Amino acid sequence: MSEFCPVANGLRTDHPVPGLPFINDERLPLDNPDAIERTGREQGDGLWGRTDPLPGGGWVAFTTEPKNRAYAWAVHYHPEHGRTVVLVTDGSWSGLHHDWMYGHTGFLYRHGGYWWDGTDWYRPGVVFDGAYERYDARPVVDALTVTAADLLIHPADPGKAKIATIAGFTAHKTALPNWRDHLALWAEHRRRVPNARPLDECVVDLRAPELEPGRLVDRAGVARIANIAEDDLPVPGYEDHKMPDPQANGAGGPLWSQPVARDWAEQHRRDHGPGALLSATTSFGTPQPQGLVDDHSRLTKVIHVDGKQTEEAAKNLAWWPAVSLTVGPESLFPVSALRTTLIEAVLSHLATNDMKERRGIWFLPLRRDVVKVFDWYVQRKPDHTAGLLSEICLDARTRLDVDPQTVGQLIRQSLHRDSTLGKEIIDALLDAALPPSAKSSES
Repeated sequence: MSEFCPVANGLRTDHPVPGLPFINDERLPLDNPDAIERTGREQGDGLWGRTDPLPGGGWVAFTTEPKNRAYAWAVHYHPEHGRTVVLVTDGSWSGLHHDWMYGHTGFLYRHGGYWWDGTDWYRPGVVFDGAYERYDARPVVDALTVTAADLLIHPADPGKAKIATIAGFTAHKTALPNWRDHLALWAEHRRRVPNARPLDECVVDLRAPELEPGRLVDRAGVARIANIAEDDLPVPGYEDHKMPDPQANGAGGPLWSQPVARDWAEQHRRDHGPGALLSATTSFGTPQPQGLVDDHSRLTKVIHVDGKQTEEAAKNLAWWPAVSLTVGPESLFPVSALRTTLIEAVLSHLATNDMKERRGIWFLPLRRDVVKVFDWYVQRKPDHTAGLLSEICLDARTRLDVDPQTVGQLIRQSLHRDSTLGKEIIDALLDAALPPSAKSSES
């Protein structure tokens, strides 16, 4: 899920974000997405606008705020659940647009990416499912939806709040301390709005046991859950090694819910587990892919067998030829082409057996030679295992209409029968590297 952070609520939103001020949005033509787009589109340097229909009905619209170009309005209209109106920084609208249009992550986001689809709450997208090219949707246990009506049962004083104006607005660095008073003022305004959505249908927040402050974990807690050293966690600021957005920030830094930490640990194992599992130590004492170590050992024996080289010299002479077999774009083995051939071999097998499966007959295992190629490939490119399996499952689903779990079961059965890696290694490898939708409920 892309990172964006709303800085204010529009006064006419149906679903206020807790802690944020309300801004008068009466100049925004909320019932006309094309007009919202025209507010900024081609209206001058630094101004833009966009609108798109949503696949399931409704629409999204965005525009730079002409009176304060550091910010942009973002509007989501759902035919059943009403509209969400938030102010975002002008540079973050594209991430929100992607999430609303293509992210399969609902339309309301709270607590660092927990999302609501109109019915249920889900955890932030952390574990990627390559078979569907999206993050795995994981429901929140015992989730409770908090509405504006729920919050306004408690005493609040709208006289202590105010509606901000966009001109000269600057985002607050912390949440408003008396936000319930601001919510009460927003509710008063809605009484003057014809056909306003009832307060008990205005979703404000999520409550769940996993989000209770005492259950959140810091970086050290995430490391414990992932069973790695804290120093091995991604370093903040590096785009290629990001942690999930935190659910809260404490005195000591960011805090995550334990289920989000477990999801991150699962994705970390998927990214790094195959490499660790299929690693070996070279004769120089360094870790390398198991296949590369085997190739080096074999070449060392070939060079050393004539007796003209010492064993140490043979090891040194054999190293770069061993590397050149499978490493780099000019490798002696066409590893990329071999990967494509392996994928097509599995798909051909699935296509050949598809009609048998549709008649209730289980797929025959993959041919022994296909399993042999799989073994050879993953031992030399273990970090590519998850990508290989994801592509097989994706192509089987889109080209042959074979569901990922069936593909996962076929691969596991075939490797159990003919792989030289051993059942324990195979199970650990597939448990780490298969996309979530390809794993059986027992695995």
